[in-house]
Amino acid sequence: MTDDVPPSLSKRQILLLMGGLMTGILLAALDQTIVGTALPTIVGKLGGINHYAWVVTGYLLASTASTPLYGKVSDLYGRRPILIFAISTFLVGSLLAGASQNMTELILTRAVQGLGAGGLMTLAFTIVSDVMAPRERARYQGIFGAVFGLASVAGPLVGGYFAQHDWRWIFYLNVPIAIVALVVCNQVLRLVPHQRREHRIDWLGAVLMVAAVVSLLLALSFGGSKGWGWASVRVIGLLVASGVLAVAFLLVQRRASEPVLPLRLFRSGSYSLANAATFVLGFSMFGAIIYVPLYLQIVKGATPTRSGLLMLPMMVGLIGTSVVSGRLISKVGRYKWFTVAGTGVVAVGLAGFGLLPTGEPPNGFVAYQAGAPLWRVDLYMLVIGIGLGLSMQPLILAAQNSLDPRDMGIGTSFVTFFRSLGGSVGVAALGAVLSNRLVAELKPLLTQAIQRLDIDSIPIWAPKLKNLSLNDPQSIQKMPAPIRDAIQYGFIQTLRPVFLLAAAVSVLAVLLCLFLPDRELRGAAADVDEADLAAASVG
Repeated sequence: MTDDVPPSLSKRQILLLMGGLMTGILLAALDQTIVGTALPTIVGKLGGINHYAWVVTGYLLASTASTPLYGKVSDLYGRRPILIFAISTFLVGSLLAGASQNMTELILTRAVQGLGAGGLMTLAFTIVSDVMAPRERARYQGIFGAVFGLASVAGPLVGGYFAQHDWRWIFYLNVPIAIVALVVCNQVLRLVPHQRREHRIDWLGAVLMVAAVVSLLLALSFGGSKGWGWASVRVIGLLVASGVLAVAFLLVQRRASEPVLPLRLFRSGSYSLANAATFVLGFSMFGAIIYVPLYLQIVKGATPTRSGLLMLPMMVGLIGTSVVSGRLISKVGRYKWFTVAGTGVVAVGLAGFGLLPTGEPPNGFVAYQAGAPLWRVDLYMLVIGIGLGLSMQPLILAAQNSLDPRDMGIGTSFVTFFRSLGGSVGVAALGAVLSNRLVAELKPLLTQAIQRLDIDSIPIWAPKLKNLSLNDPQSIQKMPAPIRDAIQYGFIQTLRPVFLLAAAVSVLAVLLCLFLPDRELRGAAADVDEADLAAASVG
């Protein structure tokens, strides 16, 4: 494997380049975090809990499907025009999402956003790999993680504020940021040279890949629901179709001159293991954490804004460890044990959520103490944040360190692809667990709660109960105490297996990271001066 020398850029050029790329990352990261806290309120106004997961899944599916295409096309046409396209698509999707009038429109426009977001994160990491040696990337990719953490801090707060006033501005807020990103990236990416080469896009492979992923997600999302039993013809048919399409995709990739996924990449054990661990981490991260705001708003009665504040421990942990781990990896030149420790800490944090006490079942005579004390919730969120900060960026470095420079774009994009795919599968699978268990848990509890209501009040509350949406926490808090207590208790009982399942999956990520080779990052020596690093001086 050759190790081509990256272009030498001045310190000022590096700073301009990093500023432009961080603007794009901020755009993608802020959208994920700003929507998460407000989603219970948004879905409560436009639809019910059955659509909750699909608002996230639609975004992740489009992002997942488009990510490898961005990597490949940018290898062929250059980074700048493709990144401009990604930002523009994201901007249009944000405008359309803000104007949505129903759940169908919101899901579709979120998919348009995801189509643009698929290129924002992966192209940023790819461009860094174009201009810096692996050892130097650790420091800057750690800063990218900190930008994501900053967005994670601001997002829930801003999302909670707009959820209480006008949720549409959650999407409209992306527009000025996208315009700034367009201007900055259009200018600074002229600094990164690109050598055009002849190309052919594997559209058949792309279609087969998307079809296989969609079939799998549909089966996982609807499996176990009414008319969609796990042994039903529909679910089994979708799973079989997904498998057949996946096999067809792999066969096409073996023969395509410019495959969407070059199978030669997976001849490297490090690359394969890093992608597998990234998939598993994405499953746990996206599949479980999107339900934390629901826990805070439904069980603890927090407003959307306050639930954003309560998410701060997770973001503080993520920001701190992203920066620190990036600096440490840059100094020691190795990444393996950061990934092992990070995925292990994530598993501990998720298990903590799964073991939170539910309190005594509501009986209508004693005030129900909903859930665990907030300090325990904060502690487990901090633990999860620390784990994510330790593992997310090092796994990207592990994959990049095993790539040939000519495959850096497509190789990096598939790391992001597998994280998004894991998130899509996690949201769909754990969302199905949540929906199915929630019905079973709430039915007997609500029946008992209604029996405790005064007979004269039942006609008053019956219509509100019929139209009750668990994605409208404010309406739940206004219900009579027996009804509210039953919903809170049932929701905690439902969330416990969701978090425990996510924790169990995270243990698999730990095992995969343990098998990663403990290789030294290629590039600058360990004693390189920080000023030289900043100037990206490459020997």
